Amino acid sequence: MKLTFLGTGTSFGVPVVGCDCPACTSSDPRDRRSRHAAVLDLGAEGRLLVDTPPELRLQLVGAGIDRVHAVWYTHLHADHLHGIDDLRVFTVRSKRPFPAYVPEGEEEGLHRRFSYIFDPTVRPPRGSSKPLVRLHSLREGEEREILGHVFTPVTVPHGPVSVYGFRVGELGYITDGKRLPDATLEVLTGVRVLVLNALWFGNPHPTHFNVEEAVEAARVVGAERTYLTHLTHRVRHQELLDWLPEGVEPAYDGLSVEV
Repeated sequence: MKLTFLGTGTSFGVPVVGCDCPACTSSDPRDRRSRHAAVLDLGAEGRLLVDTPPELRLQLVGAGIDRVHAVWYTHLHADHLHGIDDLRVFTVRSKRPFPAYVPEGEEEGLHRRFSYIFDPTVRPPRGSSKPLVRLHSLREGEEREILGHVFTPVTVPHGPVSVYGFRVGELGYITDGKRLPDATLEVLTGVRVLVLNALWFGNPHPTHFNVEEAVEAARVVGAERTYLTHLTHRVRHQELLDWLPEGVEPAYDGLSVEV
């Protein structure tokens, strides 16, 4: 399977509007970070999209990805969700509902925030369209077969909400976490490729790993390769490359890795 990072930034993205810091004014394209998303290419079975950020259309066009077949929502914060209307192109083409896997209990929030999508009485005017999305609930630790592969949902704390990552095969994927609970560590045991969020150096954040905390979490999991995502403008790509230990490196928008 192949993992492509579509967006590796936080909710502000990089560059941040009105900021002239070294990262925001960098000429290194790896320092340009759109909001979080990724695509997991599962071969003949299809592609799983992870989150739908506001830049989703631009991300997919930039990565040359013309089709995805399902979406996994880690949680419903705006930077991970508010590009949901960009799923419309796929449902228009396929003329069938697009499967969306969401944390248990979050369905009501989606219905409330995007009623035009989920209210069957809302019909688009002739000549227009809306996304056709069918929700499927995820429960921590309960395996789900998605596009012919077995995914195990894992949760991490993110302030008052739980973020749903996953393990599939030898890949573990976590974003927006502050720590890895014992149950999550147990599921991640033996992964060869790990994705973790990390904001910046020092100054611990109440709901996210900083870089040092992410490196320690990566050490505990023991994957051969760990990629850091959900990065802020307080760290530049080359700065991270120079500092991170062997086996840990920053992801960047457009990076593809084989698992």
